[in-house]
Amino acid sequence: MERKFLLIYLSSFKLSDRNVKNPNIYPYNVFRRKDMEPFVFAPITVLYGNNGSGKSTILNIIANKLILKGKEYAASNSFGNVDYCGKFSSECQFSYGEDEFGNVFKRFPENSRFIKSEDILYEIKKIQQRQILSDGMEYDYMKNGYSRKEAEEYFQTREGRHQIEYIEFAQEKYSNGETAMQFFEKHLLPDALYLLDEPEVSLSPANQVLLAKEINKLARLLSCQFIIATHSPFMLGTLDAKIYNIDKEDYSICKWYELENVRYFYDFFKKHEKEFEE
Repeated sequence: MERKFLLIYLSSFKLSDRNVKNPNIYPYNVFRRKDMEPFVFAPITVLYGNNGSGKSTILNIIANKLILKGKEYAASNSFGNVDYCGKFSSECQFSYGEDEFGNVFKRFPENSRFIKSEDILYEIKKIQQRQILSDGMEYDYMKNGYSRKEAEEYFQTREGRHQIEYIEFAQEKYSNGETAMQFFEKHLLPDALYLLDEPEVSLSPANQVLLAKEINKLARLLSCQFIIATHSPFMLGTLDAKIYNIDKEDYSICKWYELENVRYFYDFFKKHEKEFEE
């Protein structure tokens, strides 16, 4: 049965609006001349923006403020001994959401985490190498009739070590898209707050749509909340999301089809429409 009440663990987040004299100090410089009204989050919220807009920085600031798994400590510019990133984070404010009974949450669910695009790529490599190594060892067991103990002893020999090195650096057996989807199946669990930074990395358009549908289901049925940084038109058009346009000075809320990147795709294919009809 579909849930009628969608959980929101993080209700709002306000970035620091403090001005510093030096215009080059990170992360203050990212948000200069921006309207710093609080973000008010939905079950699924998207931060849309082109490269350099600050959407990934915002996610990392939120992750640090909330002390989520996967948070990344960002080094400030070298201006004295001041930790400007830590200072900026301490100046931010947030409010918890409420459960279905109107009780304000006092902490975030244990499974909550920040998943960055580089985390996905790193895990893809690990999954691929682990799978290749496992398959290679299994093949050798059957081919040579080794027991597990005998195989372990074999891989300590010079020939065995050479074989492991070959397997570890062999051409990847599975596509990045397949292993990325495996990663999300493993790490996106019910009852959690997730910050996702460009989750479309390595995914085909079809898999981007599948992932977006899965995110919709997790939010609708399994008590998850998502804050996602993306500029993928396939995810933007599929997610049941509130969208903030980080490219705008006022971080305005937009429809997915109003966004620059989406309009570019639309105009491109509209221009070539007749070629599809041939």
